[in-house]
Amino acid sequence: MATALYTDDAFTAALLRSDRFRVEREADWKRLDAIVTAVEKGRLRRISDEDLLALPQLYRTVASSLSIARAISLDTATLRYLEVLVQRAWFVVYGPRSSLGTWLRGFLGGEWSRAVRGLGMDLLLALGVMVAGVIVGWLLVAGDVEWYRVLVPAQFADARVPGASREALQATLFGQTEQKGLGAFAAYLFSNNAGVSILAFALGFAFGVPTLMLLVQNTAVLGAMLWLYAGAGLTLDFTAWLSVHGTTELFAILLAGASGLHIGRSMAFPGERSVLTAAAEAGRRAAQVMTGVVLMLVVAALLEGFARQLVDSTPGRLAIGGFMLAAWSAYFFAFARTERG
Repeated sequence: MATALYTDDAFTAALLRSDRFRVEREADWKRLDAIVTAVEKGRLRRISDEDLLALPQLYRTVASSLSIARAISLDTATLRYLEVLVQRAWFVVYGPRSSLGTWLRGFLGGEWSRAVRGLGMDLLLALGVMVAGVIVGWLLVAGDVEWYRVLVPAQFADARVPGASREALQATLFGQTEQKGLGAFAAYLFSNNAGVSILAFALGFAFGVPTLMLLVQNTAVLGAMLWLYAGAGLTLDFTAWLSVHGTTELFAILLAGASGLHIGRSMAFPGERSVLTAAAEAGRRAAQVMTGVVLMLVVAALLEGFARQLVDSTPGRLAIGGFMLAAWSAYFFAFARTERG
C-alpha cells in the first residue's frame, strides 16, 4: 500500500513538473513555431520586424528548453515536439539563401571544407573530449558493471548485457538478415546522433560548456559498448560493425561539437572585438559547417540502412568504414592544397 502511494505521488509530481515547465515556456515555443511555419510557407510579409529580430534568440531559447526537457525526462510528446521545432528552426535561421544548384556547387566546391578548417583548435579540442568520453565510459563500466545500465539505454540491453556469452554477442553483429533488434539500435543511433549534433552546436552559445558535457555523455555510451564486446574478444568485429556508418556519424558529431565550441570560445575570448561581433563571425562559419553535418548524417543513414546489412563480414565492413573516414579527411584537409593550386 505504501509503495502504491509513493508511486502515485511520484507520478503526480512528474505531471506537475511537466505542466509547470510547459506553462513557463510554451509562449516562446508557439511564437517560434508560428514564425518558422510562416517562413516555410513563403509568407515572409506576414512576419513582423519584431518577430524577425527575435528569431535567433527564440531559436536559442527553445534549444535550451529541449536540453532541459531531456535532462528532466519530460514526456515523450513534448520532447518530440521540441526536437522537430529546433530542427525546423535551425534551417530557417542558418539555412542557405541561394538557389540549390548554385549553393551546392559553391558549398561542396570549397566553402564547406574551408569552414571546417577555419574551426582550427576547436576541432582538436572536440576530438580530445570525444576520445576522453570513450575512455570514461570504458573505465566507469570496468570499475562497476552497474554503470553499463546507466549509460546504455535499457531498450537495447537485450543480448548486449554484461555477462552475455561470446556467441550471443556475436549473433548481434552477424547473420541478422531481418535486422530486427539491430535495426532498432541503428535507428536509435541515427536519431540520437542527429539530435546530439544539432544540440551540441546550439548549446555553444553557453560558452561551450554544455557542448563539452554532451560530447562526453554521448561517447561514454560507445566506451561502455566497446568494453562489453572487448570482454568477449569481439573488439575488431564490433568496431567494424560500427565503422560502416559510424566513421561518418562520429565525424559529423565531431564537426558539430567543434562548431559549438568555436562559438563558445569566441564569446569567452573575443579579443578586441565585442562579444556580439565575435559570436556573429563564429556563428556564420559554424552554420556552414552544420549545414554539411546534415548532409553527412543523410549519408550515414544510407550506409546504415543498406551497406551494413548487405556486408556481413568484418574485413568488408572495415573497408567501407575506412574508405569513408579517408574520404571525409581528404575532402576537409587535403582539399586545401587543390584550392590553393
